[in-house]
Amino acid sequence: MGSNKRNPWAWIPTLYFSQGLPYVIVMTVSVIMYKNFGISNVKIAFYTSWLYLPWVIKPLWSPFVDIFFTKRKWVLATQFILGISLASIALTLPTPHYFQYSMAFLWLMAFNSATHDIASDGLYLIGLNSKEQSFFVGIRSTFYRVAMITGQGLLVMLAGYLEETLNSPHKAWSIVFGILAGVYISFFVYHKFALPKPEINNQQKRKSFKEVFSEFAETFKLFFLQKNIIAAILFLMTYRLGESQLVKLASPFLLDDIQIGGLGLSTAQVGLIYGTFGIIALTIGGILGGVLASRNGLKYWIWWMLVAINLPNGVYVFLSYAQPESFWVITSAVIIEQLGYGFGFTGYMLFMIYISRGKYKTAHFAITTGFMALGMMIPGMMSGWIQELIGYQHFFIWVLIATIPSFIITAYLKIDKDFGVK
Repeated sequence: MGSNKRNPWAWIPTLYFSQGLPYVIVMTVSVIMYKNFGISNVKIAFYTSWLYLPWVIKPLWSPFVDIFFTKRKWVLATQFILGISLASIALTLPTPHYFQYSMAFLWLMAFNSATHDIASDGLYLIGLNSKEQSFFVGIRSTFYRVAMITGQGLLVMLAGYLEETLNSPHKAWSIVFGILAGVYISFFVYHKFALPKPEINNQQKRKSFKEVFSEFAETFKLFFLQKNIIAAILFLMTYRLGESQLVKLASPFLLDDIQIGGLGLSTAQVGLIYGTFGIIALTIGGILGGVLASRNGLKYWIWWMLVAINLPNGVYVFLSYAQPESFWVITSAVIIEQLGYGFGFTGYMLFMIYISRGKYKTAHFAITTGFMALGMMIPGMMSGWIQELIGYQHFFIWVLIATIPSFIITAYLKIDKDFGVK
């Protein structure tokens, strides 16, 4: 790739941090924000789960990202628009109709973020060789999750501090989103210089609409004609079935009063737990997953990673029954869950890459993320209703029960023994 080659360490961490941050803002930070505004769990879970839709249907436009312009240009454009979207949310939160306006701009963020995902994943696949992809899968998933913890942790801590200082949740969150807007404009400027320019991306030619739609149909055809594709799709939709429901109610559980089954933590405390100890545990788990997978391959580690991402959810069963007052007991439980998630999510990402090989690997990877999002969207929409119906204690037991299908489906997967081995 000559002079267009860039050191992966110079762009993969920031690229996947910038990919993960809007996702966590839309899916998780918005949950905490609306909870602070006094909106019910049912309404929060239902409406924020609908925001998964852009990731569900993004395969419908992913071939066009593959065909028109370069991945690098798509990444830069979407990061700039994300900055504008965040600034718009900051301006609308103090208004009387903040919920309608903020949801509208969160939808805009979601669609734009989904397009950013397509482009950045494509740049990863064509900018690295297979050995580099295997090695950096742990790094990319770690920094993606670091972004999620930064949003759910450090940004929430800031919002909590500002809430107490300004005595106004709406003003506090408006300032936070204003800061985020500046962060994304900075990403846009930095990546303009840091992102690679793979030769394959510079050799694209202008194509007719007939050719575009022909390739569009071929991408889907080739994906769904893969061997054992049914088991692969079911795996994508069930691997995170427990987490899809847990993620919508974990923060409300920590924030809700003890009298109604929660732990009664402040917004700043929730941010501190996730933004410090959680991020350390996640980093260790993610890097460990990538290193071990590159040595022994995905087939060897998939069961261990499946256990790691699901069984630690049981800490919430303990927390809901014991309702400990100790900050350190709660923090230790979150550390266990985050460590397992970091290790287990690496296996999920590797499997997505595994079934996305071939001529249209960027579009195929987008299809896999679409199924992942669908598996998060539908259960998440119902999670608030289930929790209010049976309470936090029984809800977290249900989350563990919901992990069973993933173990059954994994038994039917066919994975090449040497895939992912360095």
